[in-house]
Amino acid sequence: MEEFEIEFFEKDDGTEPAKDFLMGLDAKMRAKMLRTIDLLATNGTDLRMPYSESLEDGIFELRAKVGSNISRVLYFFFVGKKVILTNGFIKKTQRTPAREIALAKAYRAAYLARRESR
Repeated sequence: MEEFEIEFFEKDDGTEPAKDFLMGLDAKMRAKMLRTIDLLATNGTDLRMPYSESLEDGIFELRAKVGSNISRVLYFFFVGKKVILTNGFIKKTQRTPAREIALAKAYRAAYLARRESR
């Protein structure tokens, strides 16, 4: 089975919010999240709970937990077996914060607009 290509969303200023988030995690959490990203590359749209969950409007979250710490990386799928990782956060409440989902949607809109203008 062909793997999905994992790509980090890049803002206009060249920063990559999801990559920056991953690099800021402690070693154990980063290792766990990177393993989860590998699972996403292998399984793509078939990856389910407890590793991935659909949130809304084509935005999904990757899930990792170490002890009581919970981290999430939001992403969306793009044509041609591509996964675009948008942003990440440490989860402190039961529900995924609406601002994080809104940010992922804004990054997706920017990504799509950039693709169309090429």
